[in-house]
Amino acid sequence: MSYVNIIAEVRGKVGLITLNRPKQLNALNDELMDELGSALAGFEADENIGAIVITGSDKAFAAGADITVMQSLSYMDAYKGDFITRNWEGVKNCRKPVIAAVAGYALGGGCELAMMCDIILAADSAQFGQPEVRLGILPGAGGTQRLPRAISKAKAMEMCLASRNIDAVEAERAGLVSRVVPADKLLEEAMSTATRIAGFSLPV
Repeated sequence: MSYVNIIAEVRGKVGLITLNRPKQLNALNDELMDELGSALAGFEADENIGAIVITGSDKAFAAGADITVMQSLSYMDAYKGDFITRNWEGVKNCRKPVIAAVAGYALGGGCELAMMCDIILAADSAQFGQPEVRLGILPGAGGTQRLPRAISKAKAMEMCLASRNIDAVEAERAGLVSRVVPADKLLEEAMSTATRIAGFSLPV
């Protein structure tokens, strides 16, 4: 199946999904999330796939939700429409291990998307943040729940309330990411880890 906002491919026993909105720094919109959910469902149904990798570009894993989509909406339309998060179920419900390979920005929804994955590998260029407070809103998509569990309440509160980004080294030290690798080795390391996981027995 062909997609517009992502690239989905199979490499051995690993499904690889690349977010592909480079001009928007992979900002998340409903179309991208629909395609991501479809690709994940396809990989989950494929008995030859044992693990999945989600990645972005060198500049950004995903720089947040595409808020330009909301500019034409009224407050109630945006609120009732459950913008972006209504179609995230495929990510968090995927039964096969999912690795986020993060380079560049993982902000707002991008950070939340990464946290939905089972493992986060970070390039040394990665930046994680929850800048939603600048727009007068709270992190969505489970961000206020997953972040404190991963890095402690104190650090999560500072990230959310003061809109402070953390780099890859601090993210690893805090427990948000499992490993930091050179940016040019990120995909190689993610695929190697996914291939190792896929070599074990699949859940029944």
